[in-house]
Amino acid sequence: MFQPPLKDQPSPLWQKALENFREELAGDDDLAMILGTKGVEEVLQDAKLLQPVGSPGRKALESVNRLKPMIKFVNDFSAVLAVTFGADTMMTAVVWGSIRMILTLASSTGNTLQEVCDMLEELSLTLPRFRTYERTLPMSQELEDSLLAVYTEVICFYARAIHFFRGHKHVHVVRNSWPELRGDFNRTIQRIRRLSSTVESEVELTRMRRDNRKYHEVLEVMSNLRAQPPAYEKKKYYYLPFSENPRFWGREDILSQIQSSLEVEGKATLRSFALHGMGGVGKTQIALRYANDSRTKYDAIFWLAADNLVTIGQSYREISKCLGLTKADMQTDDNAVMLGVKEWLAETNNADDLDLAKHAWPRSSSGSILVTSRDSNAAFALASDGCLVTPFDIETGSAALLNFLGADQTSHPNQKEAKAITTALGGLPLALNQIGGFIVHRKVPLHKFLALYERNAASIDSKSARNMDYSHTLATVWEMSLEKLSGNAKALHMLLSFLDPDCVQESLLREESGNIENPEFQFLQDEMEILDAEELMLQAGLVQKSEENEVLSIHRLVQTAVIRRMSDKERQAYFSAVVDLLFPTFPDTYSADLGHQVASWSRCERSLPHLHHLLKQNEKFKVYVGNNQKFAELLYLYERENYSIARTYIEAAMGVFSDRSTLAYASAVELQGLIELDIGHPQLALESFQQAYNCRAALLPANDSFLAASFVEIGLAYTEIGDLEKAHEHLQRSIDIRLEANSDRIGNSYSNMASLLLRMGKPDSAEEMLKRCPSLKDFTDDTFLKTGNPRFSGDMVLLARIRMAQGLHDDALRLASKALTFRRGCLGERLKVCDSLYQVADILQYRGDSASAIQLLVECVKISEALPESEGQRHLARALFKLSKVLESQGCSQESAEYMEHAVSVKDNISKRDGCASDFAGLVPWMLW
Repeated sequence: MFQPPLKDQPSPLWQKALENFREELAGDDDLAMILGTKGVEEVLQDAKLLQPVGSPGRKALESVNRLKPMIKFVNDFSAVLAVTFGADTMMTAVVWGSIRMILTLASSTGNTLQEVCDMLEELSLTLPRFRTYERTLPMSQELEDSLLAVYTEVICFYARAIHFFRGHKHVHVVRNSWPELRGDFNRTIQRIRRLSSTVESEVELTRMRRDNRKYHEVLEVMSNLRAQPPAYEKKKYYYLPFSENPRFWGREDILSQIQSSLEVEGKATLRSFALHGMGGVGKTQIALRYANDSRTKYDAIFWLAADNLVTIGQSYREISKCLGLTKADMQTDDNAVMLGVKEWLAETNNADDLDLAKHAWPRSSSGSILVTSRDSNAAFALASDGCLVTPFDIETGSAALLNFLGADQTSHPNQKEAKAITTALGGLPLALNQIGGFIVHRKVPLHKFLALYERNAASIDSKSARNMDYSHTLATVWEMSLEKLSGNAKALHMLLSFLDPDCVQESLLREESGNIENPEFQFLQDEMEILDAEELMLQAGLVQKSEENEVLSIHRLVQTAVIRRMSDKERQAYFSAVVDLLFPTFPDTYSADLGHQVASWSRCERSLPHLHHLLKQNEKFKVYVGNNQKFAELLYLYERENYSIARTYIEAAMGVFSDRSTLAYASAVELQGLIELDIGHPQLALESFQQAYNCRAALLPANDSFLAASFVEIGLAYTEIGDLEKAHEHLQRSIDIRLEANSDRIGNSYSNMASLLLRMGKPDSAEEMLKRCPSLKDFTDDTFLKTGNPRFSGDMVLLARIRMAQGLHDDALRLASKALTFRRGCLGERLKVCDSLYQVADILQYRGDSASAIQLLVECVKISEALPESEGQRHLARALFKLSKVLESQGCSQESAEYMEHAVSVKDNISKRDGCASDFAGLVPWMLW
């Protein structure tokens, strides 16, 4: 048994803590070295640590020097242990010797010393604050047990860290295994935080019992503050324990609201105002700014920390000192001192527990109270007025960030980078300030920060800012709020972390939650249970809710914090639950040949932002590792012409399909081909269509309608490539299969064959083929448009082109114009609208209306320029070329030359990217359906 040689032996429990340390250390030689360290001075003067050798050596020295201020916290902790429990240097030697050995081992393993110092710094900040505690406080069994638990956690983590470095002596081994130590550290930190809070509460409860008389005396004084000027000179009383951020930014609108509510002349009433919002949004800083700006308006300003009973008691003791209630030789009656106070302001900070805050609420009939709380109920359950404090918008947040950095706010590169960073951080003031400090202190180039953050977000989030009196970082600011959630509230909050943070409709949760296989989420089908769960999240400031449209929102950084807390099993479970939730809102196009699904667009659009965010969360956290076929089956966006987004989804889908021999996989490959076809890559499209056909042919009989769909798509690809014979062969096979099956998709085969016949120079045959379509047999304009299906507007475009080839120009213009109008309303400013604009302009120019043609072509240029490069450049080059030719015909040679130069430049870019050397007309597909 390990027997420490103490002059005054501590209790057996403390000996057990030292025994646990030895077991975790697993090395008697290391133990002897550790016990040889007598105190903190030996750590700071260790020659091995202080000797710089090259650049790494200088970094090591800087790292150790950085620990000096933080070591004081550990020193206070160790000193109190020794004095309180009558122990000699043995117990503190374990602490200092361990720190010394950890630093020595880390300094020999490459660049890990900096991270180790960060760990030691963060651990020291979680220890109980003993420096202000009187040593005369009685020691209860509860307090001794709590101190023992903290001590044991600290020294046992030190032992595990030493054991880690002993077992991983090479740099690459350390780096590969680093998450193991980091995970151990994070768990230890959480335990120490809880235990330290218990220690502080035990000490404070002892003090409060001793100081109970003064606590109530202060409340009584504040309740009697009134305008009764005494005969002697009026005094000023200020107690603000925190300093305002020197780079405080904005919030003028909120400060104005506070002023209007609290500074009402001529009314001797108690006025109160609540600032409520999520943690880290800047409520405390706004309160400090108002207090500092209002020193001349109030005779007394008091700060009350309402985090818990401990901080309330501490605040009232400090206020009593400020009022002079603690002076033994005080001659004046306590209440009489306060009679000189006419106007006073009490700022109640962190009043997140409203019931607790009410106990400390001044009972005066006059005065002003400014409250900060995460609970939105503070604005009416506690205060008489209030406002929601939200994160900065992008413009204000980027300006605030540049202010934090002291950077040039007029620089366009600075503005661009600041906006990108602000967007990534969701405009949260704590994040902007903390990240600003990180950038400044480490001199990180602004343009390199985001890439660095994406790789090291968890580490950077744990770095505290040095210019604020604020105990939290992005890694801890929501920790207590999250720990309070349980049951349905916790489950719903974890589910929200994978959904679009800006707009989660309650209707989506209620209507689609029945599809979630996990029974844990059955409560989502009960509207009262949803409301109860939301209430707890709202009280903690973890979500916001719009009363008008029942939409929830959650900050992106809160989502990140929630997912980081999840185990791998939890991440997969909640990821799968979101997939189950969203899956039914998208049409089933993978198991049947259904054609356009315009009727499902509204449901798809509601779910699409959630799908997009789910993909981003999966990419960020690498959640998906299981066999979840539905995830891949969600990805259908082709019909709305959002090709770039659709390509991203398809790429994600191709990566997660566990079984590539299914109809679902064939449909995903097919969709990939359709996208490539529409953006001008017919050869790539053909490869995808053939792959999809081969997959389906292996699963289906030769006359299955699904194979007819594949033949249509292969025929389309050959039509675009220019191999018209092969195109005709495949389209005819699709017609044969669909006729035999009496398929309602036969019109699709006929219209695609009509397009091919027109390209073959056979407009009359094309018209006859198009008339075979069951839904288009009377060829009236209403026939094309009454269904609202954009696919039929494509048939209208085709008929306009047939009429143009037949010389029926008026009919062609009428049909093309109506198709343009329909596409504008249905699809918005996308490729098919560009295609229709060009078609109508071409007809108008042929008819001699060059002015109208120019107008439509200019519009086509603007739309195509605004589209993603991979989508819009081909239509842009063609429109510029056509515009140049029309202007040339009108004698506008200079403008014509400018447009031609631009057209050639865009076409050259396309050729470099895609290897395309087509003429301008051949840049875009023959037919966009």
